[in-house]
Amino acid sequence: MAAAASVEAFPRQKRQTRSETMLKIAMITNHPPPFRIPVYEKIAQMPDIDLQLIFCSMREPNRQWKLPPLNFDHVFLQERFIARGDNFIHHNFDVIPVLNRFAPDVVVTTGFNPTYLYAFAYALAKGAAHVPMTDGTDASEESLSRWHKAIRRFVYRRSQSFISASIGGRRLYESYGIPSRRCFESCLCINNEVYMNAPADDEKPFDFLFCGRVVEGKNPLFALNVAEDAARRLGRRMRILFVGSGEQEEAIRQEALLRCDLVEAEFNGFASQHELPALYRSARIFLFPTLADVWGVVANEACAAGLPVIVSPYAGVANELVLDGENGFVCELDVSLWSELAALLLSQPAVYQRFSRRSSAIAGQYTFEHAAAGVVAACRSALVQDKPGRNLTPSESAGLG
Repeated sequence: MAAAASVEAFPRQKRQTRSETMLKIAMITNHPPPFRIPVYEKIAQMPDIDLQLIFCSMREPNRQWKLPPLNFDHVFLQERFIARGDNFIHHNFDVIPVLNRFAPDVVVTTGFNPTYLYAFAYALAKGAAHVPMTDGTDASEESLSRWHKAIRRFVYRRSQSFISASIGGRRLYESYGIPSRRCFESCLCINNEVYMNAPADDEKPFDFLFCGRVVEGKNPLFALNVAEDAARRLGRRMRILFVGSGEQEEAIRQEALLRCDLVEAEFNGFASQHELPALYRSARIFLFPTLADVWGVVANEACAAGLPVIVSPYAGVANELVLDGENGFVCELDVSLWSELAALLLSQPAVYQRFSRRSSAIAGQYTFEHAAAGVVAACRSALVQDKPGRNLTPSESAGLG
């Protein structure tokens, strides 16, 4: 468990001078990830929106990112969480007085930690609209316990609109009987232009790039094995760049030494946001062999940099951002299959260029403006729904029952 002082770091005068007719949105989330901060800023800049972000913590212990200035109204709650592996269960009791002071029209919650349930209870008690928001998918939540699913049914039945990050998230809501007309999308995205316009070495010194935490769930050893098998197929030494840090880093270094006749592996370690574009542009193919990712923003970065992506079917980007046979390949975790596809891309320049151009084009559809518009559309729609618990048709109620 951790505790820290509450911080409110945005001038409250801005909100106090705004019109009473503005739509007041309170969004509660774990912490401010860099790729979501521009979305919050876009929403806050809308002339008829009064937004307050309420963060459970400044940064969870397993994150290394450095936060830029937060140019929107926000509050950091007193940090209280229980760590379970890489998961952090937040229970910030002070979310209620923060919500009372702001008095939102709409409360957006991004999960089911106790803090979010406190905020949901506030919305019910005050008659504010409630909008759940998730990065999850029907696949990522398939194995949830009956208890977890029961909580979701309870909350969803009393919510007005729903926000997902992907088509998989929409399928998740529909599996609970939520009609598609009440579902809105706020995509996960990055600053595409920074990656598209980063200086690039035409020679691209690395054949492969692995970027992410170097931990078992991200499967870095698989990426190394793919590079080794591709070297055998193409009859030359492969170069792979590992960007990131984690508990398996030393083990992967040792494994790389055992393969040094076929693979030259370079380890960059953790990279800051401004370093990433050039690192992506130094490689030809992005390997994303995750065992489980509800989305995978690293794939946004790779696509924006023009890299074809080979991804496992266990990432949310599979068949949404990464389209099999168009800008990459979606395939099971079979080293031989991955290396065969990699060899195809590395040995056929015309195919590679077609995939590369398609990656950039698809990534360009995932923008901060699109993400911000999805949140606001869901909140506006929530206000025109019926009162909590009375906005479902009999068939919809049956689906949630």
